[in-house]
Amino acid sequence: MPQILNLRDFLDILKKNDQLLVIDTEVDPHLEIAEIHRRIIARQGPALLFTRVKGSTFPVVTNLFGTNKRLELAFGNRPLDFVRQLVNLAEQIMPPKLSTLWQARPLLMQGMKVGLKTVTKAPVMECRQQPTRLGELPLLTSWHSDGGAFVTLPLVYTEHPDGLGHNLGMYRIQRYDDTTTGIHWQIHKGGGFHYHAAEQKNQSLPMTLYIGGPPALMLAAIAPLPENIPELMLASLLQGKKLAMVKDPEGGHRLVAEAEFAVKGMVPPKVRRPEGPFGDHYGYNSLQHEYPVFQTSHLYHRKNAIYPATVVGRPKQEDYFIGDFLQELLSPLFPLVMTGVRRLKTFGETGFHCLAAARVVNRYPREAFASGLRILGEGQLSLTKFLLLTDGSIDVADFPTLWQHILERIQWNRDLFVFANVSQDTLDYTGPSVNKGSKAMMMGLGDKRRELPTEFSGSLPTGCTRPVCYLPGTLVVQGRPYADAPKQAAELAAHQGVDSWPVILLVDSSREATLNLQEFLWTFFTRFEPAADIHGAAETTKRFHVGLAPPIVFDCRMKPWYTDVLEVDPDTKALVDEKFTAMIPARLR
Repeated sequence: MPQILNLRDFLDILKKNDQLLVIDTEVDPHLEIAEIHRRIIARQGPALLFTRVKGSTFPVVTNLFGTNKRLELAFGNRPLDFVRQLVNLAEQIMPPKLSTLWQARPLLMQGMKVGLKTVTKAPVMECRQQPTRLGELPLLTSWHSDGGAFVTLPLVYTEHPDGLGHNLGMYRIQRYDDTTTGIHWQIHKGGGFHYHAAEQKNQSLPMTLYIGGPPALMLAAIAPLPENIPELMLASLLQGKKLAMVKDPEGGHRLVAEAEFAVKGMVPPKVRRPEGPFGDHYGYNSLQHEYPVFQTSHLYHRKNAIYPATVVGRPKQEDYFIGDFLQELLSPLFPLVMTGVRRLKTFGETGFHCLAAARVVNRYPREAFASGLRILGEGQLSLTKFLLLTDGSIDVADFPTLWQHILERIQWNRDLFVFANVSQDTLDYTGPSVNKGSKAMMMGLGDKRRELPTEFSGSLPTGCTRPVCYLPGTLVVQGRPYADAPKQAAELAAHQGVDSWPVILLVDSSREATLNLQEFLWTFFTRFEPAADIHGAAETTKRFHVGLAPPIVFDCRMKPWYTDVLEVDPDTKALVDEKFTAMIPARLR
């Protein structure tokens, strides 16, 4: 396949494959573009190039990676084949043998193409602003509850102040004015670590914000790499060629030569401003909090630069497809870096961090537990809220099969571990306060122990209605609003009429929660916190371990302190309804 070294290369390929829709009608980056994008991605439609954007001279492109087909067009099979061959080589060359290395020479030659190279001229430097005029960029406001306009595909580059490597991450950027933005550095991300180190020295941290560039650069910024693996190397691997860099005559970081925009500046220590609210990838509204401030110095951009953007919200959005692609790409590495882990899956239907599952080896008693701790201690996987483990020869990406397999084997008095008083993803508001919460690990190991019920013939306590058996052994029950009945989950677990069921979900609407697997997973795993919302018919404490007796009730109702589910406001819906038919072909409406 042809090499794709910049955004224009990719757009040309999308055009040739009927995967790009050009919209010449004027559109507004405030709410309108985002709603058009959401409707098209829901229909598995093409990428969108908006040529006339209100208030800006720059066109906007969205939905670049919103289907598996476009990801295949961008990267093909070469990166995955290379990773698999690399892992196989690593397993074969210990101890090193000349014959093995000689046989691997084609792979080693490919490896020589991975890295950075310096060029003297670069498209990104064709135009310059100093001071910056960020108001001219068509930043999107995606939801009516958002606190302003955001860069939604930001590629944020920093270097550790002690020379301990670089980080390229996707941390949302809120525009305050022409020269200032907020930077959403969470406490557990690489850029945040760099800023913390600089702040400890009372130093400003140099930062470069890229917007657009090689598709490989965009995906590398999102990839859940171990902390010390450089993202720019992954970008080079993905594009199959060394990544071109150019020196900035103003000094500081070198620049990615093929970026569309590069904004340079500093993040001063101990300066905070309110950032947010923002509709996030869990499908809820994340609140306003204090975050560091990016003070820009100058900006470069290509002639006729194109501004790429995405829209996040209730799964499935564009990030779902990107996340699945990256998991498939990196999956051969998991057994290499995490001994005992054979297969790992995080579920985009839950925003990725809320649910993960792994197939592990269990050669001695409770070895699976050690593998679980290894997963929960690895990079972005440490954000996982609920981890399922099995040693069965099943596909852990197939949730219904996995869940049934575990429920047939779990010993509830010993195989469910809840870790309270730990950190939790900043965007997950199910815990008692921001960044604080709990995690759980649930294991189903060995041989089958029980048959699971598939029909409900029991009784429900007062206030519980509309039971649905969605999966074997799992009963979904509609309860009263949490504010009116906060103890209802515990009461349901103690009710004798449901004692044949291993698991019960208490939800606000059993109909909505069981519409399909996506709704089931989203409702289940984004609306409970393990330490607060798991209840058993009985509870015992032995040797510092809390064991439960089934039924196990997960309280998945919305709680008063949860943030709102993202919904399109009526005015935006009406505006897009009015224009949609005229601007979008019938096949996509």
